[in-house]
Amino acid sequence: MPELYPSLDICKSILFGVAIGDAVGVPFEFKSREEIKKMPAIDMVGYGTYGMPPGTFSDDTSLTFCLAESIASGFNLKDIAQKFINWRYNNYWTARNEVFDVGITTQHAIDRLLKGVQPDLAGDFGEESNGNGSLMRILPLVLHIFNKPIAERYQITKQVSSITHGHVRSAIACFYYLEFALGLLNGSDKFEIYNNLQKVIADHLQSLGINTEKTLFDRLLIDRIELIPEEKIRSSGYVLHTLEASIWCLLTTDNYKDAILKAVNLGGDTDTTAAVTGGLAGLLYGYQNIPKSWLTQIARKDDIEDLAMRMINNLSYR
Repeated sequence: MPELYPSLDICKSILFGVAIGDAVGVPFEFKSREEIKKMPAIDMVGYGTYGMPPGTFSDDTSLTFCLAESIASGFNLKDIAQKFINWRYNNYWTARNEVFDVGITTQHAIDRLLKGVQPDLAGDFGEESNGNGSLMRILPLVLHIFNKPIAERYQITKQVSSITHGHVRSAIACFYYLEFALGLLNGSDKFEIYNNLQKVIADHLQSLGINTEKTLFDRLLIDRIELIPEEKIRSSGYVLHTLEASIWCLLTTDNYKDAILKAVNLGGDTDTTAAVTGGLAGLLYGYQNIPKSWLTQIARKDDIEDLAMRMINNLSYR
């Protein structure tokens, strides 16, 4: 259990950490690394890929907030699923009352949810459906599972991932990410967390008999990823690439702003790489160390603060 019970600042660090990373990345999405190097990201800007004003977050954050809302009102898979539907078709928790980006796998899952498919069976289970769509939205779940045993943490994480991404690889990526977040919630050093997880995650996957998948995570579970050169870090929409890139960005920078800009400047799926990086960086450095100029520009700032307050109020009654 964390040394400190989750606080309002921690809730804000998670929500704003994800949202601001996402918003900084949105204008650069789909640009190659080589293209971005000609005019690197150095600040929060607008327009670009989607023509949206500065501070506009995408589906990554909207779906993160759907999960956070469920935690604020009482965690429930069917409630999360309904909120995903409301986001897609009623613009729920969109930045500017418009859905302008949705992944194919997520869209397929939401269509199944609309037909009444059980939430944890709605996601695609095929190996080819391991995009980063569940990883990008999973972080608030750490506040629901932080005081549960590791086996239960994994099972709940798998269920929440499976609403849109049912393959075990996506579940493992989400599990690793949340275990890293749990270490930060405990106040541990980021390199200490990284080293500890090499045994903790490997041991748990072995206990579940998931050895074939485990080898795909060797960069995180065996190697020292911070020593891998940038040209060997991938930043596509594949869940493993996003997870590896986000941990690499976190371990090779020493503040929130630099971690986000490093993630965006990798190119490719810039909003998601930066959102996933931003969630951990928010927890590591704290809400107070997110650039003020970025906070003032983020869409729906007051609504995000209200959501953080409702989350902590509900957690306080558990």
